[in-house]
Amino acid sequence: MFPLLETARLRLRALTTQDTERIFQCFAHEEVIRYYGQERFQELQQAERLIELFAQSFATEKGIRWGIELKETAEIIGTIGFHNWLKAHKRAEIGYELHPDYWHKGYAQEALTEVLAYGFQKMDLTRIGAVVFIENAASSQLLLKMGFQKEGILRAYMYQHGQAHDTIIYALLKTAYEGAN
Repeated sequence: MFPLLETARLRLRALTTQDTERIFQCFAHEEVIRYYGQERFQELQQAERLIELFAQSFATEKGIRWGIELKETAEIIGTIGFHNWLKAHKRAEIGYELHPDYWHKGYAQEALTEVLAYGFQKMDLTRIGAVVFIENAASSQLLLKMGFQKEGILRAYMYQHGQAHDTIIYALLKTAYEGAN
């Protein structure tokens, strides 16, 4: 059963085909995918496939991706969740994106706080990693604020618009998380 998480302003829930248009609006926006390692969506079917991919990832226990829904309006404003989940090694990587209309309002931090708690407490993760384009200062600042530590640079690690980009690898260990909470 897909876990429903709630914060003061957000509901984190499974995405459905009814969310296709909102997911398309996110991933068709150049500002959203600028540091995502993929090209902008051009067709609604790409959003449908992404929603299916998230569902398959959960079904096969390789990841879990929540839609970030505003309680006030019941609209999806982005997604957040884990990928590269290796249960045997108690680790996963976190990823997230928000539509620019919702940037700088604290939604990413609010969702991330809830998802980190779920990862450490319910999924029994020992390590949560994050890979971030070096140019993505906002994401780097958020991760550092949440207690992640920079571990190093992954050179030419991701491609965007046919060009290789260096990324930073961040990680938060369960021991550090529990010590801070």
